[in-house]
Amino acid sequence: MNKLLKRFGLDAFILLLFLSILAAWLYPGPGVDESLFSLSSLAKYGVSAVFFFYGVRLNWKKICEGLSNYRLHLVVHFSTFVIFPLILLPLTYWFTQGADESRRWLWYGIFFLGTLPSTVSSSVVMVNIARGNVPAAIFDAGISSLLGVFLTPLWMQIFIDQTTGGQALGSVILDLVLLVIVPVILGICLHGVLGAFSERYDKILRRFDQSVILTIVYTSFCHSFANHMFDGMSFRTLLFLSAGMVVLFFMVYFLIAVICRLLHFDREDRITTLFCGSKKSLAHGAAMSKVILADPQLAGVLLLPTMLYHAYQLIIVSIIAQRFAKEK
Repeated sequence: MNKLLKRFGLDAFILLLFLSILAAWLYPGPGVDESLFSLSSLAKYGVSAVFFFYGVRLNWKKICEGLSNYRLHLVVHFSTFVIFPLILLPLTYWFTQGADESRRWLWYGIFFLGTLPSTVSSSVVMVNIARGNVPAAIFDAGISSLLGVFLTPLWMQIFIDQTTGGQALGSVILDLVLLVIVPVILGICLHGVLGAFSERYDKILRRFDQSVILTIVYTSFCHSFANHMFDGMSFRTLLFLSAGMVVLFFMVYFLIAVICRLLHFDREDRITTLFCGSKKSLAHGAAMSKVILADPQLAGVLLLPTMLYHAYQLIIVSIIAQRFAKEK
């Protein structure tokens, strides 16, 4: 099964993501429990562990190698935090005017996707396969994660604040600093002690990362299914949403390609900019949805567009990376 999935640019993790939604629909009870040792509590602490080991795995020598390429970094972060939201903002009226609650929250989820930072591991892996600028990809992935802690909540204040089911901005940023930045910094400080350990058990740690994300997705959708948040959402809506995620990817990818051409980027920098600037992080989306929202039953709806985009971006970028790799 794993070999078959890889032929189409997929991996088992994507299949497990959708199976976790099915499990939440069939058995929402375990995910709704909020006790001290519940799945929700374990997922919350697991997120901090994920970012801690991310900090441990950071190789600062490689990051510093890509530090001087400021034009590439500016384009990547401009795409991640400006182009994405500005493409989506004009659609606000169409999605929200006269819409029911489920459709409004689906739109909030789409815009939430547009404000998220770039993904970390898969961007670096795909850039490496395509023979792009790997040090720059490592640098951009790390900086994007830190910028997202502040920029994602700021963008989301347009739609979600204390009056519309969200937390106070200051509280959100403080929680994200404690959840993301503090563990990353702690991991960086312990890189000299645990760096060799993280390299030796890299595959196991990545499986741990994926397990935490799957647990967050499961518990988020459990709350949403238990409170009937998807009752007003038809299969046709899901098809349109899926198609919209693919269109969004190619719109951003095309705009980045145009910018790279105008700035005369070489092949390696162009690959890195295209891959890092067009991708979004499911890990950050899963963690931030828990912090931004005051009501956990809304988290599943908020995460749905990010999950779909994550699956499609891996498929599309994998195919593109293989084509780049075959170029002489």
